[in-house]
Amino acid sequence: MIINILAGGPEDLLPKLTDFAENAVWVGVDRGVFHLLKRDIKPVIAFGDFDSVSQEELTFIEGEVTELKRYKPEKDETDMELALNWAIDQNPKIIRLFGATGGRLDHLFANVHLLLNSSKVKNTAEIFLIDRQNIVFLKEPGTYKVEKSPYEKYISFVPLTLNVSNLTLEGFKFPLKNRHISLGSTLCISNELISDYGTFSFSEGILIVIRSHD
Repeated sequence: MIINILAGGPEDLLPKLTDFAENAVWVGVDRGVFHLLKRDIKPVIAFGDFDSVSQEELTFIEGEVTELKRYKPEKDETDMELALNWAIDQNPKIIRLFGATGGRLDHLFANVHLLLNSSKVKNTAEIFLIDRQNIVFLKEPGTYKVEKSPYEKYISFVPLTLNVSNLTLEGFKFPLKNRHISLGSTLCISNELISDYGTFSFSEGILIVIRSHD
């Protein structure tokens, strides 16, 4: 199963959602529910306090969505966290988060940290944060293969922990061998693959991997 979650971030940063619709079910978050319905995509469930929609829009949402989880604005979790927790409980193979970048920076950083919290749940899905220019995901220590993409030319590796140990990049324009990368380092920004695929590996820490295009 693939679960796509659409939050209420700026519409101009959304990719073409129909490109991600195959074999996927949709979940709406707050104003993201309205964005889905405008595109004739009906979410199986929706979460939010819906303080970012008008009363007219909310009435429309209530008439279209069968399972609507409405919360008070004063709560301990963000709407996205509630939706992501639900998605993880469904045991999907992949979870994609859309509408989670742009606009308010506090929401952006919170959503990146949701990826971190979710990575602590064993045997869970691969989780990707996607917008029009970027695909973001986290990796824990190990060895990974990345394939060249005609769209996301650049690949960046950003430490999310204080230290990332023994980072090795092979098949990249700027290779590395067993380098120690500290939080705050920009050493691994905007790298590129020089062949059809490359590998990266490290032994300690957590990396944010960002695949981007201009």
